[in-house]
Amino acid sequence: MGQEFVQLSLTPMLIGILAAVACALPGNFLLLRRQALIGDAISHVVLPGIVVAFLFTGTVSAWPMMIGASLAAIFAVVLIEAIKRVGRVDAGAAMGVVFTAMFADGVLLLELSDTSSVHLDVEHALYGNLESLIWLAADGWGSLADWTALSEMPPQVGRLALVLALVSGFLFAFWKELTISTFDEGFALSLGIRARLIGFLLVVTTAVAAVAAFDAVGSIIVIAMFICPPASARLMTNGLGHQVAWSTLFAGASAILGYVLAGYAPLWLGAENSVSAAGMIATVSGFILGFACVLGPKRKRIGAAREV
Repeated sequence: MGQEFVQLSLTPMLIGILAAVACALPGNFLLLRRQALIGDAISHVVLPGIVVAFLFTGTVSAWPMMIGASLAAIFAVVLIEAIKRVGRVDAGAAMGVVFTAMFADGVLLLELSDTSSVHLDVEHALYGNLESLIWLAADGWGSLADWTALSEMPPQVGRLALVLALVSGFLFAFWKELTISTFDEGFALSLGIRARLIGFLLVVTTAVAAVAAFDAVGSIIVIAMFICPPASARLMTNGLGHQVAWSTLFAGASAILGYVLAGYAPLWLGAENSVSAAGMIATVSGFILGFACVLGPKRKRIGAAREV
C-alpha cells in the first residue's frame, strides 16, 4: 500500500500543493489591490505562448514552453496597461478584453496545429495532466532518501518548489513595501517607496507562478488558487500576516482533499471512473470559500479597520 501511494499519488498530490500555494501567496495582494483578475488573465494568456513555442520547436519541452508562456504573459501585461492608458478604459475591462482574446487565439492555434503526436490540446490546457505525473521509480518511502530514484521524479516537483521559493522570497524581501503600497499607495509614495515598481514586480511574480503551474495543473486550478484561498482567508482575519497563513492552509487543503476526492469519491458513489483532479481541487477550493462566507468570523465586517 505504501509503495503504491508513493508511486501513484505522492508526486501528483505534492505538485498540486506546490502549485496551489505558489498561486495563493501573491493572490493575497492581488485580492487586496482589487486586481484578482490579473491572475485569471495571466493563466489564460500563457496558452498562445505555449502553443507558439511548440510550433517553433516541434516538441513539448518544458523550458521553451515556459519561455513562450512568460513572453506571452509579459506581452499581455504591457497590452493591458496600454489599453488602460491609451483607451482610458477600466482596468477590469482591459483585462477582460486581453485575456479572452489571447486565450481564444491560443485555442485556435491548437485547433489548427497538428498536436496528435504529443499531449497538448485544449483539454490539457484546461485540466493539465496532474494524474499522469507519477513516480514509477519509487520503491516505497525509502526512495525519498535515494538520489537515483529522486532524479527520476517528475520535473514539475523541482520546478514548482523553486518557483514557490522565489515567490516566498519576494514576499519576504518586500513585505513592508508591498503592505504599505497595497493599503495606501499615496502614503507609500510619500515614504519614497516605488509603489508602481513594486506593483509591476508583483504582477511578474504572479506570471511566474501561473506559468510554472500551468503545465501540470492547467488553467482551472491556477484561476481558482489565485482567488479562492485568499478570499477565504480574508473572511477569517483582519491581519495580513494571518491572512497569508490561512490562504496557505486553504490552498494546501484544497489540493489534498481535491486529489483524494477526485480519485475515490466517484468509486464510493458507485461510479466506475475517477474525475479530473484539477476540476475537483478547484471545486473543493470553492466549497471552502462558501463555508468561509457562512462561518468565517470576519464575514460581517463592513468598514472594519485593517490590521497589518
